[in-house]
Amino acid sequence: MLLAILAVIVLVGVFLIAMYNSLVQLRVRSESAWSDIDVQLKRRHDLIPNLVETVKGYATHEKSTFEDIAKYRSMAMQATGPADKAAAENQLTSSLKSLFAVAENYPQLQASQEFTQLQNSLSEIEDAIQNARRYYNAVVRDLNTKIQSFPTNILAGMFGFQQKQFFETAATDREPVAVKF
Repeated sequence: MLLAILAVIVLVGVFLIAMYNSLVQLRVRSESAWSDIDVQLKRRHDLIPNLVETVKGYATHEKSTFEDIAKYRSMAMQATGPADKAAAENQLTSSLKSLFAVAENYPQLQASQEFTQLQNSLSEIEDAIQNARRYYNAVVRDLNTKIQSFPTNILAGMFGFQQKQFFETAATDREPVAVKF
């Protein structure tokens, strides 16, 4: 009888340890995934001044576009947390779209090898950000599900595990792109 009680206590202990460790693992993975997003965003932020300077050489009278990009880049670099970072990055993305719209008006800029390289680099970084965001959101989904699921929710509450925010894009980024011929 005593052996059976001891076996049940050991099994419950092992079960609680496994639940706790799975929560810790998901929290660490979410922090690592957020770090990956941060690295990609830093690469993007570092590339933007070069892109702006290249366009400035051809489109000197587009001062407001350049000022907006500088302002939104600064806001994005200072933002903390997924929600604030996502909002700032969405504003920066919109201002970059304006920059590329300006660039379309300058054929010599479009033919510039430096501009083309910067544009390709930015495209690669945008793809890396999208992949990092997708991974981060998957890990956050798993963590949040585990925090809300019984019986892990009890243990999560006891040890102060908090749900994480998703890194979401703006509603305007979800609209289909208009293709015109």
